[in-house]
Amino acid sequence: MDLNDGARLALDHVPSEPFQPSCRRCPRLVAFLDKVRLEMPEYHCAPVPTWGAQRARVLIVGLAPGLHGANRTGRPFTGDASGRLLFSVLADTRFARETDTSIRLQGCRITNAVRCLPPQNRPISAELSRCRTYLAHDFQTLWSRNTRTNRCIVALGTVAYGSVSKLLDIRRPFQHGASIDVDNRLRVVASYHPSRLNVNTGRLTRAMLLKIFDEVRDYIEDGPEVDGASVRR
Repeated sequence: MDLNDGARLALDHVPSEPFQPSCRRCPRLVAFLDKVRLEMPEYHCAPVPTWGAQRARVLIVGLAPGLHGANRTGRPFTGDASGRLLFSVLADTRFARETDTSIRLQGCRITNAVRCLPPQNRPISAELSRCRTYLAHDFQTLWSRNTRTNRCIVALGTVAYGSVSKLLDIRRPFQHGASIDVDNRLRVVASYHPSRLNVNTGRLTRAMLLKIFDEVRDYIEDGPEVDGASVRR
């Protein structure tokens, strides 16, 4: 664990607002979703909300909804290969329960740096900036509802880590496995994203991701258990 002296908890000074399911503030993303909706009317094709109990002490931040994943299901990381790996690891570290038909989160929430499907899975800086107000609200929820326990933000990938860093004034470059104590009860952990590309190239293995969440579990172990949230696959 490394302490980043440049990090400060700035949540009281950043713009934030609750998630808006009807958000259309990013013209490029709106146009793309409208196009995809015409081709795939059965898909969610709308901004994807944060999933999980508000009292959870772990917030997992990914990049954006996948075309045939969260953009289809309306739940972060569900329905695609990235999610299958992530939820398998979360189950092994007691942050989720999996059955043949459902996933139940336990003590964690999951969201994305950008809530809408971006073309080629690449949001631009303006879109990340506009969506950051929703991420700030998630941070404030994490902070305010768990004042006497350890809390952890897990950033999956460089884009998610960049958005987290901007909100918390973290000045350390992305490094897989880095742990940064922003406050005496708030830690940020960085990991490669569990994308198919990262897994197929060996940049991220299941063992590496399992180690990340084992360390997160150790960090928050002294806190109370939190009710989860469930969803149908």
